[in-house]
Amino acid sequence: MSDKAGEMAIGDQQYPVVKGSVGPEVVDIRKLYAQTGMFTFDPGFTSTASCESGLTFIDGGEGILLHRGYPIDQLAEQSSFMEVAYLLLNGELPSPGEFDDFQYTITRHTMVHEQLKTLYNGFRRDAHPMAIMCGVVGALSAFYHDSTDITDPVQRKIASHRLIAKMPTIAAMAYKYSIGQPFLYPENSISYTGNFLRMTFGVPAEPYEVNPVVEKAMDRIFILHADHEQNASTSTVRLAGSSGANPFACIAAGIACLWGPAHGGANEAALNMLHEIGTPDKIPEYIARAKDKEDPFRLMGFGHRVYKNFDPRAKVMKETAAEVLETLGVDDPIFDVARELEQIALNDEYFIEKKLYPNVDFYSGVILSAIGFPTTMFTALFALARTVGWVAQWNEMISDPEQRIGRPRQLYTGPTMRDYVPLGSR
Repeated sequence: MSDKAGEMAIGDQQYPVVKGSVGPEVVDIRKLYAQTGMFTFDPGFTSTASCESGLTFIDGGEGILLHRGYPIDQLAEQSSFMEVAYLLLNGELPSPGEFDDFQYTITRHTMVHEQLKTLYNGFRRDAHPMAIMCGVVGALSAFYHDSTDITDPVQRKIASHRLIAKMPTIAAMAYKYSIGQPFLYPENSISYTGNFLRMTFGVPAEPYEVNPVVEKAMDRIFILHADHEQNASTSTVRLAGSSGANPFACIAAGIACLWGPAHGGANEAALNMLHEIGTPDKIPEYIARAKDKEDPFRLMGFGHRVYKNFDPRAKVMKETAAEVLETLGVDDPIFDVARELEQIALNDEYFIEKKLYPNVDFYSGVILSAIGFPTTMFTALFALARTVGWVAQWNEMISDPEQRIGRPRQLYTGPTMRDYVPLGSR
């Protein structure tokens, strides 16, 4: 909980200054309009705290990302996605018994209703996987009526487990549908991440062997994308949830927001940029273009809106990319471009001065492409991982006694009051 740290004067009024467990102090302006008749103006809400949260903390200047206090690099290197999911949902790391129970519960919820196959068949074969996921996840509320009462903690828990468990199945089915292969049912004897890989790349005609290096890489990608504080899609989930919408509708709203190229589509954009460059010998030309303010070309996958230092997630992704490329022995000039571009960016004065370090999207796009995912699946994989954070944030919001329906204000710049003129008199 926040603590009062003093007061700040705005006009003739004093407003509380509150402090969380870590991070900057915050001015509590909830009574500002009632006392002064004024609003604050903050496009993009970049200087406004919309809620109290105990899930994730980011210090962009220092390159810090914590989940429930645990550094992201420690979680990615030593933990598993299922353990991080438990941590985000429950606040603490599980005991061995708690972890076994949680994994058992998630595993037993991985199947989706058989009638959802019909819903998939209604999409065009070339539909974007995110379009499919928006529709299918939103439709889950039509199939699971026993977990849509948000006032019931038990139903909220069941819905949370269902969403986390079914998202890999839904994403894998979207991929299979796009390439015309049959859907594979989940396999309860293998891990969450291994099961997803099998449902995505396996076929009924032969057994699928999960590559442990690829499985670990995917698990790390899921961990690194599990939650990221009050970003656009998370804020969308919270805003939708503030109206009392069912959890499936809220997560579908988050997926729709994540689809935007400025948010979840960044790793796809980074890989497309590497394809545009094509070969390492063309890198100097594109570096020069990136430095030219008159040139519309921009290097994708470098720098971050929040992190003004090296993205802490990128450090783990860099190591993982090297492991995957070496294990799979992928021979593609695109990966040579990525390696050389990375070295130039880490040593070039221009990039160092502007702190344009390779970010998590730069490396994850390279890894996913090497594993065999088409770029259209990149954002769907992001949604799969971020569902854990969305669900945890939604649960936290519903449980907050001070939660209210979201209602941002505006600075109106349209016409003032005027009289209506009948159509014949205009």
